[in-house]
Amino acid sequence: MHAYDLSNARWRKSSYSDGDGGNCVEVLDNVPGVVPVRDSKVTDGPVLVVPAAAWAAFVAGVKA
Repeated sequence: MHAYDLSNARWRKSSYSDGDGGNCVEVLDNVPGVVPVRDSKVTDGPVLVVPAAAWAAFVAGVKA
């Protein structure tokens, strides 16, 4: 298992998140091979680290 220092990360809110403060997903770009994902309402909460290929497949499925 890898440890990632995300303390200075610049999170990006997903374009699929709603604008009312609910259902907010944030992701990090430029982490080689993985996509860290978190709930923007719980910024000090857990981070899910997903393999980049799995994240790409997930996003493609959401778009379809």
